[in-house]
Amino acid sequence: MAIYREKDIFERRNAANEAKKALLERFKARPAADDPQVLARQAERKAILEARAVREAEKQRLRQEKLAREAAERAVREAAEAAARLEAETKAAEEAKIREAEENERISRLLADEAARKAKRDARYAARKSRVGRTPPGFTAR
Repeated sequence: MAIYREKDIFERRNAANEAKKALLERFKARPAADDPQVLARQAERKAILEARAVREAEKQRLRQEKLAREAAERAVREAAEAAARLEAETKAAEEAKIREAEENERISRLLADEAARKAKRDARYAARKSRVGRTPPGFTAR
């Protein structure tokens, strides 16, 4: 069985110092801000950002055009619907007038027929009243 041995303070301090040195070396190895590779990467990033901005502006312009086109189509459609609705209302009003005229004519015919029947009935009644003293044919007096 292996024996576990703790590192003493000197070993821990040396390990920390070596880690700090390695970080410092890695930091020093980084290229400077005026290095051609760094400048090339920065230019590439800038070009990418500009291209993205152009694409976004184009996308926004297309979106606005689409909204304007849809609004125009909706306005045309609503105008056509309003015209159709007005035409339907006018047609319905004309049909209602025609139906009302037909109904008034039917009612006037019925009233005229009723008046004619009443006149016939009144004539029969008047004829019967004028015959009061006579017995109708086929009846015998009591």
